[in-house]
Amino acid sequence: MGEKKIVVVQLSGGNDYLNCIIPYNNSDYLDNRPNVRITEERALPIGNGLGMNPSMAPIKELYDSGKVAVIHGTGYPVPNRSHFRSMDIWHTAEPTKVGNEGWLGNAINQMYPKHDNVVAAVNFGAGLPRALVSHGAPVASVTDLDNYGLMSHVGDEGIRSEALQAFKDMYTQAIGSGPVMDYLSETGLNALKGAEILGSVTQNYTSTVEYATDSFSRSMKGAAQVLQADIGTRICYTQHGSFDAHTNGIALQEGLLTDISSGIYDFYDDMKQANKSDDVIMFVFSEFGRRVKDNGNGTDHGSGGVAFVIGDSVDGGHYSEYPSIKPQDLVEGDLAFNLDFRSIYTEILEDWLEVDARPVVKGEYEKLGFLKG
Repeated sequence: MGEKKIVVVQLSGGNDYLNCIIPYNNSDYLDNRPNVRITEERALPIGNGLGMNPSMAPIKELYDSGKVAVIHGTGYPVPNRSHFRSMDIWHTAEPTKVGNEGWLGNAINQMYPKHDNVVAAVNFGAGLPRALVSHGAPVASVTDLDNYGLMSHVGDEGIRSEALQAFKDMYTQAIGSGPVMDYLSETGLNALKGAEILGSVTQNYTSTVEYATDSFSRSMKGAAQVLQADIGTRICYTQHGSFDAHTNGIALQEGLLTDISSGIYDFYDDMKQANKSDDVIMFVFSEFGRRVKDNGNGTDHGSGGVAFVIGDSVDGGHYSEYPSIKPQDLVEGDLAFNLDFRSIYTEILEDWLEVDARPVVKGEYEKLGFLKG
């Protein structure tokens, strides 16, 4: 096994736990979801009276092969129904205050304390997720790997090379003129190095896997290209959504889960064909679930949710317990979380990325054992 790698899949907007992993025969589910529910004949059974959403057939196939850990009841103390605040809590592992460092950003700095791997992490999408932010942690953000690179719009290679050399000279000469310019110069030089490295990964990539054309599948294909190139990338970050299904709840979620399931399966298949599937896991999460009772056409912001860890190095099955849907057990109409998400982070950080989890999670959290020993 080579260096261990992770692909994070963020389901933005609040994935509906109850219609993702469905307690299809539960009377409280049927009572609370008269309009927005998945019937038993459509659910894909995974045991314990639960079934996957019918659009998750590709993930169900991986589950049946023992490669999917379904982690129930994820959340944190004092749930927050704001998309922005809840996602920030997941990104920084700081439920009680506004954090200033991402959980994966911290991991990057532990893995590369000299900040000498400019492609340690690659984000697929615009902007930079807070999960990857930490002072000095180098992260590249890519929207289109096929056309990635600085000044790629310049057709004349000679002119482009001269322009890039001019930028390199400018950044290099500024080093030593003060902390602000040092930071800007190092960031600029890292961007130049990262663009040069990432710009070459598609050239040697070959695969028989035909990915779908949606944005998530393109991101997963990009992750496969980067990780198969062995350029030193340990973390790839992707996201898809919005799962914020206040209206048209069934169709919206199923459409998005179709994209997610297809992209995940194709990525797994791609890495398997390249004999690199033992080295990579996928971690799938959302900032919260939805309210237990539907609103007639959709669902509103809730709390307790579900996460998944997927890969050949995963000991598949159910972890933690599905939260009770009984009225007396709900928290202001929401599922009560029964697993602090920092338990998941602790296992991924310590047993997969092999860094110290304590500076990230600020404590000790029991591991679930979803990673093979």
